[in-house]
Amino acid sequence: MRATACALLRHEVRLHMSLWLWVARRRHGTDGGQAFGYARGQGATMFAFAFVCVVETLAMFVLLRDWPIVHWVVLVLDVYTIEFVIGLHAASVVRPHVLNSRSLRVRYAAHVDLDIPLEEIATVRRELRTTHRRAEGELDLAIGSQTTVTLKLTEPVAHFTFLGRRRDIRLVRFHADDADTLVRSLRAVMRERTAPPPPPVRPA
Repeated sequence: MRATACALLRHEVRLHMSLWLWVARRRHGTDGGQAFGYARGQGATMFAFAFVCVVETLAMFVLLRDWPIVHWVVLVLDVYTIEFVIGLHAASVVRPHVLNSRSLRVRYAAHVDLDIPLEEIATVRRELRTTHRRAEGELDLAIGSQTTVTLKLTEPVAHFTFLGRRRDIRLVRFHADDADTLVRSLRAVMRERTAPPPPPVRPA
């Protein structure tokens, strides 16, 4: 119970930090790396959901005005729901995937932050998938019900779920708005790491 409460608290803190970063037009954890967004495909859906929540909040505000206690309880819950929905989208925007010379950091809003060393990536391919079945050793991070990049790993990478349960992952599927560029950039960095060093220059 205590672990669950701590996980929920950490998630709330990340959402509020993401809202501030989004307003300030800044991103989290991208220094020294190349950022790849993934939130474009869900933006319209999230804002439509937030709009529905606003309409519901206004309707309940009017309908419950004669019951003060219930009125304020429902109002607080409705406002929190709107903030939560916008916070989820903000977290997706300010926490992109990040590629640097050592690793690929695959993220999903405030829920997932998986740092994969490049030497543990066996293959990377551009692959559009719209259906995903939960399987042991696989992690699917779909946006709008689709993933566009698939990573096969040489060794399992530890991933901890929202409530802290460990899963050993060998295959990762995730979405990127510009999946082609991400795949090309990742392959280029991997080639640079495995390229043999230039021969020594002999003195004349």
